[in-house]
Amino acid sequence: MITKQVIQTCIDQLKEFTKVDFALVDTQGILVANNFESDKPDVSMMVNFFDSPADSQIIGGNYLFKVMEENEPAYVLVSHGSQSDGYVMGKIAVSQLEQLLVAYKEQFDHSSFIQNLLLDNLLLVDIYNRAKKLGIPQKARRVVFMIEVSAEKGNEALHAVKTAFSEKMDDYAIAVEENAVILVHTLEDDETYEDMRNIAAMLQDLMNTEVMLKARVSYGTIVEELREISKSYKEAGMAMDVGKIFYNSDTLHAYDSLGIGRLIYQLPANLCKLFIDEIYGEEMPKEVDEEILHTAEVFLENNLNVSETARQLYIHRNTLVYRIEKLKAATGLDVRIFDDALTFKIATMVSSYIQYIDRNDL
Repeated sequence: MITKQVIQTCIDQLKEFTKVDFALVDTQGILVANNFESDKPDVSMMVNFFDSPADSQIIGGNYLFKVMEENEPAYVLVSHGSQSDGYVMGKIAVSQLEQLLVAYKEQFDHSSFIQNLLLDNLLLVDIYNRAKKLGIPQKARRVVFMIEVSAEKGNEALHAVKTAFSEKMDDYAIAVEENAVILVHTLEDDETYEDMRNIAAMLQDLMNTEVMLKARVSYGTIVEELREISKSYKEAGMAMDVGKIFYNSDTLHAYDSLGIGRLIYQLPANLCKLFIDEIYGEEMPKEVDEEILHTAEVFLENNLNVSETARQLYIHRNTLVYRIEKLKAATGLDVRIFDDALTFKIATMVSSYIQYIDRNDL
């Protein structure tokens, strides 16, 4: 719904241009906005005007008007000025306020529809009927982006995204979750997944420059129909979770590039724990510290290349070999052998997943 602050800003701007005083009261008798410089208008007089069959009236030098919303009086506006200015400017103010109410209602209806669509709260027949009523095309190439934000920065981030994509009528930015802003983006025919990554990077830059927030961004796959938007939303959510668990150093996560992390994420927790017990026993051996784990991870990232790994870690080859041997003695896995390297990689990712489950009590 439209806020008091928005209405107050509107009538303040009108007064600045017209030099006429305005005040507005709602059906509950609450003075919503007022910029009379001297005495406040008589609220009871304004409330009584709701029952009048007339659309406008003059009482004691004040012009009263009904502000309509969906053919029902939503507010009573009073304007005070010279005989001609008070009436004419009051009519102008009513027109502006009614257009403002329509615009906010349309925005609310669209946002509410998209939110329910993302959360699978609509039947298929409701999707088609409401989309037709709101003028939203059924068939279009769309993708959902998820921007992770802090709770205190949520409104600011949402406003920044809405402003950045305001020129595109078929894009929708909403806050479905407390710590995330969702962008439903409608694609051009020639846009590809490479363009999606560029948009995700642009959203990160937007958060950094406009909101002063280092954000993590994920996105789902491109869907062709309106009813499939929830699928892209769920994919973006999974991409966000999988990215934070398994690829934490990266801050852009695409659902179609999650690799083995997506597979592990969908495994039952008890199965993951059985696998770790099989590899390491009840827990990682104490001999395997963070230094050895990091060395092994860099070794895998360099495709088991000893020389390149030693160069990146600024250590001697013999030191690298010593650490690898220490890992082998503790776990029985020789990461210089492909099968053992693969097992170690999977075990490391599964361990990260189990820690994530424990932290979040899943």
